[in-house]
Amino acid sequence: MAESKPRRRWGRLVALGITLAVLVPLGYLWVTSLVPGEYNATEMGYADYGGGSTDGHANHGGMNMDMSTSVADLTGPKTGTPDVAVTLTARKQKFQLASGETVDGYTLNGTSPGPLIRAKVGDLVQVTLVNENVPDGATLHWHGIDVPNAEDGVAGVTQDAVPVGGKHVYRFKAEQAGTYWYHSHQVSSDEVKGGLFGPVVIAPQTPGEVVAAIHTFAGKRTINGRTGTQHVDLPAGTAARVRVINTDNAILRVGLLGTPYKVVAVDGKDVHGATPTTAAYPLAAGARVDLEAVVPAGGMRLVAGAATTSLGVGPADGPTAELPGETVDLLTYGTPAPLGFDPAKADRNFEYRIGRRPGFLDGMPGLWWTINGHKFPDVPMYMVAEGDIVRMKISNTSGQAHPMHLHGHHAVVLSRNGVAASGSPWWIDTLEVGNNETYEIAFVADNPGVWMDHCHNLPHASEGLMTHLMYEGVTTPYRVGGKSHNEPE
Repeated sequence: MAESKPRRRWGRLVALGITLAVLVPLGYLWVTSLVPGEYNATEMGYADYGGGSTDGHANHGGMNMDMSTSVADLTGPKTGTPDVAVTLTARKQKFQLASGETVDGYTLNGTSPGPLIRAKVGDLVQVTLVNENVPDGATLHWHGIDVPNAEDGVAGVTQDAVPVGGKHVYRFKAEQAGTYWYHSHQVSSDEVKGGLFGPVVIAPQTPGEVVAAIHTFAGKRTINGRTGTQHVDLPAGTAARVRVINTDNAILRVGLLGTPYKVVAVDGKDVHGATPTTAAYPLAAGARVDLEAVVPAGGMRLVAGAATTSLGVGPADGPTAELPGETVDLLTYGTPAPLGFDPAKADRNFEYRIGRRPGFLDGMPGLWWTINGHKFPDVPMYMVAEGDIVRMKISNTSGQAHPMHLHGHHAVVLSRNGVAASGSPWWIDTLEVGNNETYEIAFVADNPGVWMDHCHNLPHASEGLMTHLMYEGVTTPYRVGGKSHNEPE
């Protein structure tokens, strides 16, 4: 029997209803995921005051929060002859690694890594960035150096990206001894990977110093731009300090073979009561570690992940072997020392819960990172006042590890998975938070500005795992996107 017209019509209406029931919510999710073509970073997401003041009156004798302060005014010294003056010219080009392989990427003064910048504590540093032909623009971020906010080098937040033919001058006092690095913070997932970075050491050079910047170019892991094994000649008996920088996007196990060594500094901060170890050190992406040992007669070897990428140090190369399975745990390594503040008296208490869920981000379907259940840009803006003691609980249930990097500040680790830190104060600016791990950290809000707080697996940042720590009363004249094409991932 032929189907009646009313039944066919009813069937079409049901099908239409089902289609609309699916498409309308999807359309809503698509539209609400769109990121404006231009926006102010301070107006993204929602303000999280961490249980503290919402009007700025909780400041502790710092800047007057009743008045607006522009990021552009939070500069380093504007006058004075620099003690260290460097010009870095950024180029997009094919270049040769120190070991001879050809890479199509980016250079600073024709090389990658770029030149080592060395200063002493108290020096006035001036670096002029010239963009010769990097098409997306470039900046310089001073990773781990707590510079004034205007010098932080984040496109669209603390400055505009330097366009082709343009230049930008950074000036800051070198106030923190240690091992650091600089890199572009414009389209970072491409420009840093391609070579726009270099090392910084704030300390006098010593006869036993070795700087080892680890980076992967086009699938080739290198130390100081060289693949394979290499050698630094130092006499036996020399007190060597090996400054290791992980410029890649993932954690890397490093260590010295051939003699016990001490972990004497992490992220530019000294470790208290360091003791000899032969275990490997887990170096997070973006983080640094200083390893110290007396060079033995047979030499020693720095291993970067695997023995195939290593650096012999001493009169001989040292043993050729893989790193041991044991790992240095900074939760218990070293001995306690005063922090200089009391985390129990926190003015702000924040949560930074990292997750992942399907949906749209700027109209693109995918599996996206979330912060406290929200996708970028609808993420929490962590609000503080100058002088606040801040506690933050960082938890990760996203299925992957994340090296979390807070600009402009160093924080101390209080606990991991509920176990209190019992060794040396574990100061960090970049913290590896593994899947199903929870850390508590604390710091003093002593550097006014608008500061990125993001994953330093840089593709993760470009996929939405980034937000900001914002001081009340601080504004920025810069915009993400727009005519300056700022992309501060």
